[in-house]
Amino acid sequence: MIWATALLGLLAACNDDDSFTVSPSCLLTFSVDTVDVDTVFSNVPSATRSFWVYNRSGNALRCTSVRLERGNQSGYRVNVDGTYLGATSGFQTTDVEIRDGDSIRVFVELTAAVQHQEQPKLVEDNLLFTLESGVVQKVSLKAHSWDAKVLNGLEIQRDTTIVSATPILIRGGLHVQEGATLTIGAGTTLYFHDDAALTVDGTLRSEGTALQPVVLRGDRIDRMFDYLPYDYVSGQWRGIRFTATSYGNLLQYTDIHSAYDGVVADSADVERMKVEMNCTTVHNCKGYGLKLDHAKASLNNCQITNTLADCVWLRGSNVAINHCTIAQFYPFDGNRGFALRFLKPLPNLLCRNTLLTGYADDVLQGEADESCHFQFEDCIIRTPKVETADSVYFTRVEFEDIADTAHVGRRHFQKIDTDNLRYNFALDSVSTAVGKANLFTSIPYDRMGRQRDDQPDIGAFEYLK
Repeated sequence: MIWATALLGLLAACNDDDSFTVSPSCLLTFSVDTVDVDTVFSNVPSATRSFWVYNRSGNALRCTSVRLERGNQSGYRVNVDGTYLGATSGFQTTDVEIRDGDSIRVFVELTAAVQHQEQPKLVEDNLLFTLESGVVQKVSLKAHSWDAKVLNGLEIQRDTTIVSATPILIRGGLHVQEGATLTIGAGTTLYFHDDAALTVDGTLRSEGTALQPVVLRGDRIDRMFDYLPYDYVSGQWRGIRFTATSYGNLLQYTDIHSAYDGVVADSADVERMKVEMNCTTVHNCKGYGLKLDHAKASLNNCQITNTLADCVWLRGSNVAINHCTIAQFYPFDGNRGFALRFLKPLPNLLCRNTLLTGYADDVLQGEADESCHFQFEDCIIRTPKVETADSVYFTRVEFEDIADTAHVGRRHFQKIDTDNLRYNFALDSVSTAVGKANLFTSIPYDRMGRQRDDQPDIGAFEYLK
């Protein structure tokens, strides 16, 4: 009986939930050793990151304090198991208990101060967990802060030039009023917030160069997953819209990507140039890549790729296309549109030296009647060979054989990696587009500004060995 009583007492002592160890060998375990908040704009709150703190020591543990080492100097904001580490508490919390087998969650955000330098600057801090044993464990906090000029609801009322090596963050949209011209200088990048669009009632001139392109993109510069930057996800901003009053627009060496609709042109006079696109990329759109409704446009050395709707959509338009790569490999939805779709009426479409391809067996859809005037010359098109009376509209056109999985479709290009969303639409050596363009209608340079040889290649990119 005495033995049984002693045993019960021992069991009660082993299950004493109020007993916290002070043994220095009993430690916490963290789901990460470093919280990487990625790259953020200065003075702009980051997305929230989180991590877990586990107690797998076999004993209950108590933290006498959990604190930000640099306090208010770094711009980090931390919540530990529901307690915010703010200024009133000295950027710490005390007596944090974690029972054996239990865990707590910690949330981290950052609003970094202006760094006063052009390149991103490393912003670091440490979150220190001090146990009752006196042992201090830490989780590092790391980010890069990039100074940006923030423009809210910018209205361009007179001729204006924007040129900046510093990122420009657009919130609330950018509007070019009728009668005004906005010029975007070489090397400038505009980062648009998710609800922001570039709306042009007047004129837009985006004047990038081969070495210093203009980039128009979303403002998320962090990552959705470790392998996936938000910049690779479509629908990050609203895109460019040329309204009915807008004419004489130029997109030159301009990279437009991850928008909803890349470029949309509203109905206008089809005898006046709406937009000229030279050496421009429109990539990864959640809507259309280029949508022209009763507009005149010229496309030279352009890459228009990977859109949920059609890469290029035309109706009632007067369009000249030369040396373009129009490829439909949109990865997020199998119900993707065509590479090129044209609807009646169509006053004029002349497409030369252009590569039209994609996942589908047929990436070209058009309406052919007396109101549609179109001609394809020296192109490669992934569509069934036209052997009807409409064949007169296809001169020296190579129709892709879908059974050829070694040279056409995705095999044209150096990289189509749908798992990691990495794409490189430069030609691969096996592509049937190499050496097939018409020397007499060819443009002497390619999308990258490189000289074409005397056997030029179809598409926007000249193959280089």
